[in-house]
Amino acid sequence: MPADRETTLPDGKAASDAAATPGDPGTGQPSSPEMPAPAAAPTKTDTSDTTGVAPETTPVRGYFGGTPLFDDDQMRALDRVGVIDVGSNSIRMVVFDGAARSPAYFFNEKVLCGLGRDLAQTGRLHPEGRARALAAIKRFGCLARDMDLTSLTMVATAAVREAEDGAAFKAEVEAETGLEMLIVPGTEEARLSAQGVLLGWPGARGLVCDIGGSSMELAEVGDNTVGRRVSSSLGPFRLQQITGGKKGLKTHITDTLKDLREQVGSDHKALYLVGGSWRALARLDMERRGYPLTVLHEYEMTPKSIRKTIDWLETQDLKTLRNRTGNSPERITLVPLATVVLRQILTVFRPREIYISSYGIREGVLFEQMPDVLRARDPLIEACRHLETTSARMPGFGRNLFDFLMPLFRTVPDERKRLIKAACLLHDVNWRAHPDYRAESCFDTATRANLGGLDHKGRVYLGLALMNRYKSPGADSRITPLLKLLTDEEIRHAIMLGRAMRFGAMFSAGGPQAAGELRYFPKKKVLELILQPERKALFGEVAASRFAALAKNLGVTTSYRVGRTYNSRVSPGSAPSSDPSSSDSSPGTASGS
Repeated sequence: MPADRETTLPDGKAASDAAATPGDPGTGQPSSPEMPAPAAAPTKTDTSDTTGVAPETTPVRGYFGGTPLFDDDQMRALDRVGVIDVGSNSIRMVVFDGAARSPAYFFNEKVLCGLGRDLAQTGRLHPEGRARALAAIKRFGCLARDMDLTSLTMVATAAVREAEDGAAFKAEVEAETGLEMLIVPGTEEARLSAQGVLLGWPGARGLVCDIGGSSMELAEVGDNTVGRRVSSSLGPFRLQQITGGKKGLKTHITDTLKDLREQVGSDHKALYLVGGSWRALARLDMERRGYPLTVLHEYEMTPKSIRKTIDWLETQDLKTLRNRTGNSPERITLVPLATVVLRQILTVFRPREIYISSYGIREGVLFEQMPDVLRARDPLIEACRHLETTSARMPGFGRNLFDFLMPLFRTVPDERKRLIKAACLLHDVNWRAHPDYRAESCFDTATRANLGGLDHKGRVYLGLALMNRYKSPGADSRITPLLKLLTDEEIRHAIMLGRAMRFGAMFSAGGPQAAGELRYFPKKKVLELILQPERKALFGEVAASRFAALAKNLGVTTSYRVGRTYNSRVSPGSAPSSDPSSSDSSPGTASGS
């Protein structure tokens, strides 16, 4: 990172006196006319000046008052950036690292303090939760110092925002830790949560619903931007205080949702769920369905499936389900109230597709600072490129492999090409694994890793392709249950991609394009390899065997020849040459079956 970037650490010292450019924090762009930038958004408890770097006598500021993290539009990697999220139910610290557009979680710790428990009844933060929250934030401050973070931002939401003693708690935290606590308004919380969805889901279009302990926010997303947003009191802690039994609760929720619908509209095909209660419910939905891939991010549900799960939960013992699904006791106790809210959301807004987003306000804080050129990048490709740079034997080989194999995939849809590119970038990142488990390790990288912009079908397709880059899985493989997420055509295509990478990756250590060129004639059922004269020795027995295996998978015959001149290229539409003078002395064709 540049030397003049402000380092905001718990010791209260900064590496620069530079002030943030007025406008959107960290971007140098004008603030949104719909919603002022966070630094300018006033609350009754947040009156600190945020126009520049704080002196050492005041709490350390995070991104609202510091210099931008992304001061280089071409930035690919991100130094450690920390966010502390002080929520109504949990306090969490996340440290991001890795690819700038799709950062990994260097550190992630959560404490379920219950700050907002009994808030609706008493109007104050829960005493025990307050003490636990302060202790957790102190620990996070110490960890931040040890990790030498580039910046650390702390945001507080509904509980601190609404409690009578919220301002006093803010002052106590700042005095004890030297960290500034930024209390965000409800609509700003909605915007940041929606931006978190966009960080890992650039194509998201619909309605984001973020439920916390004391509030629920809604925000429109589309075209990689956030539109209308609104905040409500439909958090489980608040709903525990509603009188009138089940009927009174349902009426209160329905009336509130109808009012929210007037503010954010109702024509939203997709609903993106953010928050621990929604994630807990999604994990229970997986349990009921026997779903084979327990990765919550981009998990897709239907209104019908959700209603079935809600009805099913009424007949189940929550303690037993908690043990089976790994949900915490504090989280699962809030699920029944959350299901009442979600059932009414389905009725009032009538979404047709429901997705779980593991990204929310913490990721939104990071997205807030990204310039448009960085936001426009593909998070999946950026993450795969970073993995290749840090883990592959020959960084940069993946792009050459992709270009070499493209003649096989010229007619596939753009989304499939995107997955092919990701596979090529990842094809070698597991080389350190034991050879007996390398294929399985590749599969796990694709299906279990923290990769944004990748749905569950894409994960399995990518995993299957990478697995076949090393070997064919057996009939009783542990991946077999996951294959039901793919169609037969997708399975065949992933296997073919794996075989293609298996040949291309070993054909030349300097990059397959430097050694030869593939030509594919599907109508004539011929796969041709044109060898560069200086590199023809690379086409040895093993290479020929893998080339034949690829052709067999395609159902074609093979043809290879030596080009007349180095770097010679034949037009893609021409047929394989049968001129003996241009062929190698070895047999030029082999059966593909």
